[in-house]
Amino acid sequence: MLNTKLVSWTLGLFFAISFVICVIYGLITPESLHMHEFLEQVLPAFQWLTGWGFILGLVESFLYGAYIGLVFCPLYNWLSRRFEKNQAVTG
Repeated sequence: MLNTKLVSWTLGLFFAISFVICVIYGLITPESLHMHEFLEQVLPAFQWLTGWGFILGLVESFLYGAYIGLVFCPLYNWLSRRFEKNQAVTG
């Protein structure tokens, strides 16, 4: 069984760290290789290279990851219990 709180925090932090890495990547590579267009499409109200945009993107990235954990874990745990019951009956 997966711990929903642990997985949600882990994914939230993973997405936030990935966002920071994408921003750093965008700052050190030529503009033709930037990911800012993608970030602006998937993060509502995100604006490239603004302080507010960075904070908003960081928060939104964390929330996306936490949301995935909040949805994934209960589904995984429910399916895991269901398949374990089926294995016990057929096995």
